[in-house]
Amino acid sequence: MKDFLPVLKILLRFVVIYIVFVLLYQFYLNNYENDVVDPFTRWVAKQVAFLQDLFGFPTVLVDNLKLHSVLFQTSGKFTTRMVEGCNVISVAILFAAFIFAFYKGAKTFLYVLAGLVVLHILNVFRIALLNIIYLKYPQYEKVGHDYLFPAIIYGGVIILWLVWIQFFALKKIENA
Repeated sequence: MKDFLPVLKILLRFVVIYIVFVLLYQFYLNNYENDVVDPFTRWVAKQVAFLQDLFGFPTVLVDNLKLHSVLFQTSGKFTTRMVEGCNVISVAILFAAFIFAFYKGAKTFLYVLAGLVVLHILNVFRIALLNIIYLKYPQYEKVGHDYLFPAIIYGGVIILWLVWIQFFALKKIENA
């Protein structure tokens, strides 16, 4: 049993941290249940629209209270809609809980912050590219939405986890 104690401690830390983050996020979302979307989701949608404009795909954001989403009207055509689940926070919570489970001092906070920025950037590009696929290559909508783009975000999380474990969490302390 002693051999499993470190693993159980890490697992318990992960579960507790994950539950706390999820509860905090739900508390945040409860404040916006009567709005189209929460402020963070709207902020992500605005960044996606800016990026699409930059790529030459003029984009207008259209609120839809009935669907609790922001619709992307890209080059005059409705492509996708931004809902709370697309803002990467749920994935970020999973990422951060895992990293904090392997806590290694102040560098843990810096790594989580850097990882959250990377995930956010990946997410904005992911949504913009998905809208472009919906516009230019509609035959790939399902593959893009259901397989390719989740693989990008979850692949990013896994790579960040592996980097944390390999270079920070399990790094051996060298003798001087």
